[in-house]
Amino acid sequence: MKIVFTTSGNSLEAPLEGRFGRAPRYLIYDQDHDTVEILDNRQNVEATQGAGIQAAEAVVRSGAKALVTGHCGPKAFRVLAAAGIQVFTTDAATVSAALEAFRAGDLRPTKSADVEGHWA
Repeated sequence: MKIVFTTSGNSLEAPLEGRFGRAPRYLIYDQDHDTVEILDNRQNVEATQGAGIQAAEAVVRSGAKALVTGHCGPKAFRVLAAAGIQVFTTDAATVSAALEAFRAGDLRPTKSADVEGHWA
């Protein structure tokens, strides 16, 4: 299964980014193959609108079944939920800490967005 993590870095030791739609990058971890892929999201970092929807569509195209982030807004959440992608929120400091919590079953899927749109 592929899991997407919001980040500003390029490795499992990178910080976990608190915002989904405007995260600079997404780290895609493939549990089945123990591989990491980086998906650039710079085009959405400064977008005036639609960042969450565009980012969610990129996550859907990645084939991921789960997203781990700090926060997720309503429009992005709707796109992800419609595609069957579970969203998990955490305040973990790094991607590796978030992955560890995910593997341990310490994270629970959210039922809805946890912030309003255009959250700063």
